[in-house]
Amino acid sequence: MSGRVRVNASRRYDVVIDRNVLDEAGERIRAVNSGSVICLVTDDTVDAIYGARVENSLTAAGYRVEKFVIPHGEESKTPENYLKLINFMAGKGLSGGDAAVALGGGVVGDLTGFAAATYRRGIGFIQLPTTLLAAVDSSVGGKTAVDLPGGKNLLGAFYQPELVLCDCETFKTLEKQTFRDGCAEIIKYGMIKDAALFDKLADTSLAGSEEVVMRCVEIKRDVVEADERDTGPRKLLNFGHTVGHAVELLNHYELTHGSAVAVGMAVVTRASVKLGFCGAECRDELIKLIKAYGLPTETNFTAAQLAGAMMADKKRSGRTIDLIIPETIGRCVIRKTPVEELESFVSAGL
Repeated sequence: MSGRVRVNASRRYDVVIDRNVLDEAGERIRAVNSGSVICLVTDDTVDAIYGARVENSLTAAGYRVEKFVIPHGEESKTPENYLKLINFMAGKGLSGGDAAVALGGGVVGDLTGFAAATYRRGIGFIQLPTTLLAAVDSSVGGKTAVDLPGGKNLLGAFYQPELVLCDCETFKTLEKQTFRDGCAEIIKYGMIKDAALFDKLADTSLAGSEEVVMRCVEIKRDVVEADERDTGPRKLLNFGHTVGHAVELLNHYELTHGSAVAVGMAVVTRASVKLGFCGAECRDELIKLIKAYGLPTETNFTAAQLAGAMMADKKRSGRTIDLIIPETIGRCVIRKTPVEELESFVSAGL
């Protein structure tokens, strides 16, 4: 089941969801970008599997391809690598009409997008996500960033791609934990917007299917079109992420993003039950599903440690922080929470 989701944001673009679509990358990108040079950005793991295949497709479409490879992992999403990439683009003579193509997961996509947004005040940008997490979440919506020592994604820009090609065949080459990371984001979509999707995920074999990927992209499309700049309803996409980012920071990013988000969703939902925001059934069903996908629901960090790390989150505004609170499965709300109450809230969820 292949499909296409049209995103009508500040830039209109298609998200194509299919199998073996990487072989068509060159011709599909040529249809939206008339430049002559492509900066193909990927990591060492993805490059070994898909790099030559995509490069050949781009070359066949008439592009000169300049490849930039980073080590895999969150630790590569740094200002230092951002500057290296910018200088690489300049050294290879990319003009304003050329494009950067991100081949990989969320780290590659975020780094490439931020470089594309800022090099020559903006060049073409195409996403070729190869992880489930990137396909359903980070490749769509235009958030680009790198991490700073003080927190995740603190240096970034909103910059929509020209095209997203999701090749679901790539999920077959993912390590088990990397695939699970994407499952955490899919569970998130069910929790915030679609109880039917949540229920469907009880069949764990469906997680990487085109049908589920498309539904997640549709949900994200709807949220992004309503609030592209993340000032209101788009914050719902952060369910589990504020606590999750704190867990990542305290773990020095040694815990994967999906695992941290799973912990964050569990902590927030347990706290919400204790504080009377949602019923125990919501908590029990969520934790059951998280565990079904082999993801964690607990952390050893204290409420004080987590609250302190949450203070560095980019979603904090002055003396309040927006927490995404579940009311029922399929419905979450944004609750402005004074920072003085963070520790007690987190404590209720541990």
